[in-house]
Amino acid sequence: MAIEETQIVSLNYELRVDGELVDSNTDKEPLVFMFGKGQIISGLEDGIKQMSVGEKGDVFVKASEAYGEYDEQAIEELPKEQFAGIELETGMSLYGQSESGETTQVVVKEIGDDSVLIDFNHPMAGKDLMFSVDIGDIRDATSDEIAAGSPAKSDDGCCSTNSGHGCGCH
Repeated sequence: MAIEETQIVSLNYELRVDGELVDSNTDKEPLVFMFGKGQIISGLEDGIKQMSVGEKGDVFVKASEAYGEYDEQAIEELPKEQFAGIELETGMSLYGQSESGETTQVVVKEIGDDSVLIDFNHPMAGKDLMFSVDIGDIRDATSDEIAAGSPAKSDDGCCSTNSGHGCGCH
């Protein structure tokens, strides 16, 4: 049976890029999210929609359905004084706000005498992703969760699931 929009899904995963393990929540709290609300990348959501509780599988996600293609236009040279008080290093990630007010991650590509080259692409942009997933739980959302658009938080701040799996909100 297909996972339906607004159902609460709990899963564990391993993420590989070019065969290298880059992220995992195996042996940790599962990722808990509301299906169909854009809380995980679209390619992964599409890849699990026909899975059931207890099912394991691999989901290949093309860059275009993950963090997008790498955009050479998303590199910008900024005055070094904008980074006053920050000990800059090439390759470091910085967090700021986009023009729309959302938190955005950038990477320092190059540090010059008077300027800093910043890459606004997501670090995974342009990369195909391979997820190995294990579906732990699928349940109907409560009316409060549907109204909020996300899984409920328990008293300890974690997402709750009927199976007691615990945290995993992202």
